[in-house]
Amino acid sequence: MLDANLTQQLKGYLANIREPIELVASLGDDAKSRELEELLNEIAALSDKVSVVRTDDDSRKPSFLIHRTGTDIGVRFAGLPMGHEFTSLVLALLQVGGHPSKAAQELIEQVKNLDGDYVFETYFSLTCQNCPDVVQALNLMAVLNPRIRHTSIDGGLFPAEVETRKVMAVPTVFLNGEPFASGRMELEQIVAKIDSGAAKRTAAKIAGKEPFEVLVVGGGPAGAAAAIYSARKGIRTGIAAERFGGQVLDTMSIENFISVSHTEGPKLAAHLEQHVKEYDVDIMNHQRAAKLVPARHEGGLHEVVLENGASLKARTVILSTGARWRTMGVPGEEEYRNKGVTYCPHCDGPLFKGKRVAVIGGGNSGVEAAIDLAGLVAHVTLIEYDSQLRADAVLQRKLGSLPNVKVITSALTTQVDGDGEKLTSLTYKDRNHGTVHQVELEGIFVQIGLVPNTEWLKDAIALSNRGEIEIDARGETSQPGIFAAGDCTTVPYKQIVIAMGAGSTAALSAFDYMIRLPDELSEAA
Repeated sequence: MLDANLTQQLKGYLANIREPIELVASLGDDAKSRELEELLNEIAALSDKVSVVRTDDDSRKPSFLIHRTGTDIGVRFAGLPMGHEFTSLVLALLQVGGHPSKAAQELIEQVKNLDGDYVFETYFSLTCQNCPDVVQALNLMAVLNPRIRHTSIDGGLFPAEVETRKVMAVPTVFLNGEPFASGRMELEQIVAKIDSGAAKRTAAKIAGKEPFEVLVVGGGPAGAAAAIYSARKGIRTGIAAERFGGQVLDTMSIENFISVSHTEGPKLAAHLEQHVKEYDVDIMNHQRAAKLVPARHEGGLHEVVLENGASLKARTVILSTGARWRTMGVPGEEEYRNKGVTYCPHCDGPLFKGKRVAVIGGGNSGVEAAIDLAGLVAHVTLIEYDSQLRADAVLQRKLGSLPNVKVITSALTTQVDGDGEKLTSLTYKDRNHGTVHQVELEGIFVQIGLVPNTEWLKDAIALSNRGEIEIDARGETSQPGIFAAGDCTTVPYKQIVIAMGAGSTAALSAFDYMIRLPDELSEAA
């Protein structure tokens, strides 16, 4: 199953295994079981510390346990962890085999000290770019703490189980048989969700920090660029981000980042974080800003209040909080979110194989989603508010060639309906004739653009009627000493390369602002 290049790479990784491990297989008579058996044997042939044992004792077939010989340490995969999950497989082999994790030592100790018995199950799809973070975090927890167990399950291979447990979005995590979380999460977030005292300890730690000269709020391309440019000036720089990488983490393919012909969002986000860490930047990840209190006088300290109650102060602030998927805002949407209503066709599409779905939105994102889904699902209904689609002509031609796609224009979605557990239909109004129609389906993929993450700034700085932060050519906002960059601002084009440039501009402007302050102002609090 592995080509020569991948085989050579894997052999190099497996040289880092310190303790012997067994690949304990549970296989059936199906094609996927035969593929898994072939994969496991290929892996075992690359290291004398890896062996394959077939027991067929697990109810899920195909599946396999990566087990450290003579111990209780192990993690299980149900399915073939290829695609985006191949990295998860490699890390699991190494970590079960005794290779140390690169996670922060403080976090490792926190996992080791968790008290209780935890059995996690994570449903993933091979096309989901957010799933590996969750799978890898829970696998590491199972390696570090013998009272934690984790099984990763390819939802596409176990449709009956997915149907029974009502899994309609990935990643979806169950803990001890009950729903635990859905969506992308990192190790720190999962541990904090289990360890009730973690949030208070983190808040106390943040509250004790000295004021920054530049505080960046947001960790996407704009925020990363701003932090790097600030740190390179030798000034005290901090960055507080709800999730490092921001909207980039939800981007499947990036082909317009100049000098890089192709990359994927999570990979770019990891490179952004790695680059920032090369400088003296205080990174505070998984921190959501709740309020901005501008300085009372020019040169004073601005205050950013976090959702956990802690406050950060800084001479200058760079706002780069980005944007999020726009919702329809209709009855039933929130109730059936992750129960049929979803926003990522790449992640969740495989869960709707053979079913009827709708795509809301006729721009490039909506039409691309409809094209991708048409190869998986039974039927796609694309609903567009305008009288015509807005996607590029080449995409519209491709869409028109697909036999299982229906396009409805001049349609206003008014309601999402369901049976209490999952959605069953949507209702729309014909804007030309005023008639109301109902479409029976199992999934809705919303692709209607972005909305800036600026609600927390309404009373602090000037916002446009769209909620975007108003900035000038230097990235300055309506408040002296507060700058902004990226998709949360009035910059006309929301692109990664533009956000990076804007973040750099904001950082240089912040530095210029500080060096021009009169001495008596720059020294005053």
